[in-house]
Amino acid sequence: MVRIVSLFAVAWLVIAAGVAAAEPPSPDDAVGPGHEILGVVPTQAAAHSQAGGGAKAGGNLTYHGGKVLLTNKTVAIYWSPSNAIGNGSSYASLINRYFGDVAAASGSTGNVYAVLNQYYNSTNAHIAYSSSFTGAVYDSQPYPASGCSDSVSQTTTCLSDAQLRAEIQRLYATGAISADSNTTYFVFTDKNIGSCYSSSSCAFSQYCAYHSNVALGSNTVQYANQPYAASVPVACDPGSRPNNNDADWTINVTSHEHRESINDPLGNAWYDRRGYEGSDKCAWNFGTVASDGANQTINGHRYILQQEWSNASSGCALSG
Repeated sequence: MVRIVSLFAVAWLVIAAGVAAAEPPSPDDAVGPGHEILGVVPTQAAAHSQAGGGAKAGGNLTYHGGKVLLTNKTVAIYWSPSNAIGNGSSYASLINRYFGDVAAASGSTGNVYAVLNQYYNSTNAHIAYSSSFTGAVYDSQPYPASGCSDSVSQTTTCLSDAQLRAEIQRLYATGAISADSNTTYFVFTDKNIGSCYSSSSCAFSQYCAYHSNVALGSNTVQYANQPYAASVPVACDPGSRPNNNDADWTINVTSHEHRESINDPLGNAWYDRRGYEGSDKCAWNFGTVASDGANQTINGHRYILQQEWSNASSGCALSG
């Protein structure tokens, strides 16, 4: 995703480290110091309108000294008051299968997650393709009154980033989730539920998903906002449904967020000179897609996933 930082943080980076902000720059500091949105998966239209060569113009990723996840865990949170995408739904079942497949294929060089093996931390320890799916949480808490306002006619409720973080913190307080610093918590919401992290940055008009981090107790953990991608097909459509399920579209942007939460979880590890993370640089780039609409086989199952930036080849790749 395009890294989104506050204007203050951008100025600090330029002065102290000479790192340019991503394009387009953050419109404002939407969520306050310590909770900046790290980035977004742009909609198709937003990605195609990027000026100056877009994400690919930033060159290879460079390391900025921050945390990476040498191994990682995932938790899927289905926030669905009516259980429309909750326990027993085909949507949740397919996403759970995907996370399980990514975990089962750990160590493989044959899928897009293996591209991350070339990146490392401050002790030169390289990221291992070692993922664990620790389960799903089915959250029936009612949505709060809209905490934001978007211009998308299909949405019925608009959740602010503060409301999403508050719900993750509520689940932690109730014991539904733990606070593991190597875990990324993916929050999936119902069809036609919108979200915004600022007054001008909203789901389906500017983005399809984003990742950031949140404090749970004394730990900082990664989370991703995962709207129902098929709510506005023109915005987040990868072009096929290899499993004949709306979850196919959400899984594509989930994979983008998952990989970025591994090699840039706090926004201070791997990104290019323009501020783009590895998945940003290959957003909506799928390489060769087979006749079944898939471009990846993971643990024997077929998926459509965007590529990942490889410093080794200075280009987008689907395998290690």
